[in-house]
Amino acid sequence: MIIGSHVSFGKDGLLGSVKEALSYDANTFMFYTGAPQNTIRKPINNTKTKEAWQLMEDNKIDINNVICHAPYIINLANNLDDEKYNFSINFLIQEITRCEEMHVKYIVLHPGSSVGIERNIAINNIINALNIVLTHSKNCTVLLETMAGKGTEIGCTLEEIKYIIDNITKKELIGVCLDTCHLNDAGYDMHNFDIFLANFDNLIGIKYIKCIHINDSKNEFNTHKDRHANIGYGYIGFDTILNIVNNSKLLNIPKILETPYIGENNEDKTRIYPPYKFEIAMLKSSQFNPNLLNDIRKYYQK
Repeated sequence: MIIGSHVSFGKDGLLGSVKEALSYDANTFMFYTGAPQNTIRKPINNTKTKEAWQLMEDNKIDINNVICHAPYIINLANNLDDEKYNFSINFLIQEITRCEEMHVKYIVLHPGSSVGIERNIAINNIINALNIVLTHSKNCTVLLETMAGKGTEIGCTLEEIKYIIDNITKKELIGVCLDTCHLNDAGYDMHNFDIFLANFDNLIGIKYIKCIHINDSKNEFNTHKDRHANIGYGYIGFDTILNIVNNSKLLNIPKILETPYIGENNEDKTRIYPPYKFEIAMLKSSQFNPNLLNDIRKYYQK
């Protein structure tokens, strides 16, 4: 099982990301090259990056399974303001360049939100932007994330994802990142994942799936809300998620947890703890832990 979680980048860059992933007993991970909500970026530290590559090699983490996530501030769908639209294009190009410096070959992208323009125009804006962006990529593939359909998000149907891919010139540099919470919230039944996967393969092609975000959902089916839950503590459920991560057609695809941190108590937002070590253990052992939340608190309060 190729499984990990979102990790921080921080002052040590990729090296810090690798160390955090290892602390969770992960064999892959996903990171942002800076804060996802702003444009502040520090230069890539080549010395730390080389140390990260060595640490990955020593611990059998394949750099080809490592995922970067593009910042949320990028919106390729709306071009009402040319300056903002061009900024999004150029900032994504910059993020791809940073990935290539670190030999990271995948970057996940939220396709964008239409925000006041017609949906078909927004989708064509995304296509136009990606065709520009991908001329600047040597080998970093952009993965379109399946979205929940909150607000005016693009990419909440497989048909929209297909249309975008069909119109990309450099198809070898485009792919898909499935998100189980988003799919549930968008109206795709994760309890019948084999049927979903067959439909995906027929419509788009399973070869385009390069990453899966593994999240339970706090929302019922088809509610278009996008609220992640810890594994086994949402409406998708542990057995369904276990079936997805062990699907024989996706064994070589990196699975990334983006589940919520756990507070000291149900209301505490000041001290929170990552759940990933315990959720990864559950999935590797195929055993649901009904005391997951308390076990996480006890572990980090030692």
